[in-house]
Amino acid sequence: MIQTRTETIALTNDTRLRLTVAEPDNVVRGGVVVLHEARGVTDYTRVLVAALADEGWLTVAPHLYHRDGTDELPTEETPHRVAEQVSRLSGESVLADTDAAFVWLADRGVSSDRQGIIGFDIGGTAALMVASSRRLGAAVTVGGDGIVTPLAEGFSPLVDIVGELSCPWLGLYGEQDGRTPAAELDKLRAAATAAESVTDVVRYPNADHRFDTDPEAAAEAWQRARNWLDLHLR
Repeated sequence: MIQTRTETIALTNDTRLRLTVAEPDNVVRGGVVVLHEARGVTDYTRVLVAALADEGWLTVAPHLYHRDGTDELPTEETPHRVAEQVSRLSGESVLADTDAAFVWLADRGVSSDRQGIIGFDIGGTAALMVASSRRLGAAVTVGGDGIVTPLAEGFSPLVDIVGELSCPWLGLYGEQDGRTPAAELDKLRAAATAAESVTDVVRYPNADHRFDTDPEAAAEAWQRARNWLDLHLR
């Protein structure tokens, strides 16, 4: 199994961004920025980073909570504490961190048309926001709130920005926990038809937003996400 490592880079505002990265053993097919779940860069995030690198992608996960000195919130933290941490994100900070991650990929020879982004949970929301603001090769959202109500300060409702996508975007959503109601997903799918590139929204009625409750749906969603990157990052 490919191992991950952590690097620290300087940003233009004198802060330092931590990156969890993994490199393929052989030829680099392209690069993928991974945006983490609400609890931060967890073991689950590192497994996904390594798994993508194992398939040939140079992979980098920016630590979006670095301004608070936080990499990961412990599992015993209350949902209120996690929500409080998420609320301190801003659209500006996420764009600054992902821009730095894309530059990290470019410095290693990965052109913008071979750069993609994939996000999970709140990272899924952020991935769509980034993809609607930057020119990339492909984007994937796995779960995440903020479809009709903004996730945090500086985020727009996803239904308001999905039409601005300029790259292929795939949205994978579980409906079981009620965080992404079918009516909101229908609005998102309808709004996405205004985008200049191909989009797809896939609903999993028996999965939750983390895809923990339905292993079969989780496996199918993961394969679908990998296929999307394979198809569009070339």
